Amino acid sequence: MATHGNPDLDLTTNSGFVSGRSEAILRLNAVVAQIAETELPVLLVGESGTGKETYARLIQKLSGQRDLPLKKMSCAALEPEQLLPRLKTCLQARLRDNREGLETLFLDGIDELDLSGQKLLLSLLRDGDAEKHFRLISSASQDLDVEIESGRFRRELYFRINDVCLHLPPLRERKEDIPALMEYLLAKHAMGLNRQAPVLGNEELNLLAAHDWPGNIRELGNLAQKMVALGNPKIAIADLRTSTKAVRMATGVPQSCSLKAAARAASRKTERELILKALERTHWNRKRAAQELQISYKSLLYKIKQTGVEGAKITER
Repeated sequence: MATHGNPDLDLTTNSGFVSGRSEAILRLNAVVAQIAETELPVLLVGESGTGKETYARLIQKLSGQRDLPLKKMSCAALEPEQLLPRLKTCLQARLRDNREGLETLFLDGIDELDLSGQKLLLSLLRDGDAEKHFRLISSASQDLDVEIESGRFRRELYFRINDVCLHLPPLRERKEDIPALMEYLLAKHAMGLNRQAPVLGNEELNLLAAHDWPGNIRELGNLAQKMVALGNPKIAIADLRTSTKAVRMATGVPQSCSLKAAARAASRKTERELILKALERTHWNRKRAAQELQISYKSLLYKIKQTGVEGAKITER
């Protein structure tokens, strides 16, 4: 696999985008190609470990301001009173440098800001100074529509940062990309440790495909590093074999079934149990259950039908 430039951006195919042949990642990359050279604010939404920072850097690299630096601020590491001074420092440095074009400001984990921090950020964006000098890219691990409904995120701030929203698929929804990703990660860590990259056999590849990857690409990278460090993929993957077997036993999915069927069965079983418990706590009041589950009422109705949760006690209240 070809490598060039920033190693964090080397998960690439021949087309120059983040690696993947799955439909979900190809759709995502097609949108990135269209919006990268604009100045529109971008919101990246995805589970932890799905590559939000990698995509932020990729958008900046593909933009017309690729020669200007990307400034990253981790919102989770900031107290509300630190936010405004940090942003103003970035802005003052930008004005002092007197460069042409927009630099890229990456607000990592914007959903980690509390309401007071969100208010301070919104005040800076309202006066327009930041938007004159920075192209804003934000990331969130939570669904901000849900956070807005629950009162944990300011609607006006959401509209300010969300001209384009990109949803990064979790690894369990793009398992056909795992072999290429693992090949790249093994080569990367082998180079870093000055060792030979191990070659995986069918047994190891099948086990990688069977795992659900709650930590996404970050978890895959940690396993690759462990494989290189130990020099023996079979030893490194032993814990993964145990956890995957436990998932199968807990969900009642036979080992001979397809991986897609196993993933669907595990997901639906978990969803069904959570929905049933919420409905029981709310005496089968669907609207209150939806609020507890932090999803929309319409989504709950769909999931009730999808997961087979039926009952004559379900009532409108």
